Amino acid sequence: MKKITVVGTGYVGLVTGTCFADTGNQVVCVDINEEKVNKMRNGEVPIYEPHLDSVFQRNIAAGRISFTTDLKEAVDSAEIIFLALPTPPGEDGSADLSYILAVAEQLGEMITNFKVIVDKSTVPVGTARKVEAKIKEKAKVEFAVVSNPEFLREGFAIDDFMNPDRVVIGTSDPRAVKSMQELYKPFVSNDKPLIVMDEESAELTKYAANSFLATKITFMNEIANFCELVGADVDKVRLGVGTDARIGPRFLYPGIGFGGSCFPKDVQALVKSGNELGYQFEIINSVLAVNHKQKLRLVEKIVDYFGAVKGKKLALWGLAFKPDTDDIREASALYMIEALTELGAEIVAFDPEASDNVRGVVGDKISYASNQYDALDGCDALMIATEWGLFRNPDFDQLKERLNQPIVFDGRNLFELSRMEENGFYYSSIGRRTVIPKFS
Repeated sequence: MKKITVVGTGYVGLVTGTCFADTGNQVVCVDINEEKVNKMRNGEVPIYEPHLDSVFQRNIAAGRISFTTDLKEAVDSAEIIFLALPTPPGEDGSADLSYILAVAEQLGEMITNFKVIVDKSTVPVGTARKVEAKIKEKAKVEFAVVSNPEFLREGFAIDDFMNPDRVVIGTSDPRAVKSMQELYKPFVSNDKPLIVMDEESAELTKYAANSFLATKITFMNEIANFCELVGADVDKVRLGVGTDARIGPRFLYPGIGFGGSCFPKDVQALVKSGNELGYQFEIINSVLAVNHKQKLRLVEKIVDYFGAVKGKKLALWGLAFKPDTDDIREASALYMIEALTELGAEIVAFDPEASDNVRGVVGDKISYASNQYDALDGCDALMIATEWGLFRNPDFDQLKERLNQPIVFDGRNLFELSRMEENGFYYSSIGRRTVIPKFS
């Protein structure tokens, strides 16, 4: 059993603290937001993440996880301190390290015996050295700084943490290596390794992994766009490519671009780090440019179909950047809303989890429906921006009845072409032929 403090109770911090508590450790989570801390003490989970609530409640009941605003109290009792603080992108794409370095400075004043201090946030190469230097300014005892990047997918975070592909540990301190090996022992096995490396390599591993996956997604989106020009079917191409063992089937599903809290931010930060050293990431710069265009792919299709969208009423299913989360950061839906409302379209949106978050960003620029079918009433077309499970098998009779015409623009390829043909829809998706019925 380890005594752990997690500083920051955002997405990464709360999942990290909860999962470590679930393997028998004593965890204290620290946040400066007193209202949020009080809610967590009362068993309220402040984020939406499948299965997190049950694990969270179990460990509160067992007394293995607690919450405080008092950093000093939490630090005094801890053997290992995780920094799970925000690193938002600046206007130039660089990661803002001010939160991490501010806490590091406080830790230098607070620690009175050896501590392992872990960067859990995604940070640029060299951050561990900066954290170490900041703590050293005030610290009078020995400590170790570790880079331990997270590889959590929103919507699957609990399973990803409990059953990781690998755990990456970046440190040169043998005491820290031993402590982290003991902590992660319940999560790794012979085929799911714990990999020890230097701090810089660990930091770069996270950026490299996310940038590669973003590149894979973007490459397939470009192939999908080309499929439409030459009459190929991206679903067949994806299958033919993905069964190559050198490539694999994951992250080959075409759509309207990637978003969320990781890929856009991490890719931009890697480009910025390269720029600072005079190195141009030409492939990754292209990924960012293509992804931005892809977010507006449905808008292009809608404008091509209607000619002008001013005065058109459009239903939008899905606001989160992906299903099973309420995260709207860099969501394609936000780009579509901005572009279409500027062109004079009216939008009625539904999302099972993210509507309140979007309302906080765009306000009454659009309307919000209480369910997916109410969003359709009197609309000239349906747009699909997020592949929520409840959208995959809709009542097509209701769609035809409530829409002015049975027109669907699908950014996530949810439906089979033959099914849309049978149901008499105009159906435009990504990388496949457009289904064009004869309207009566």
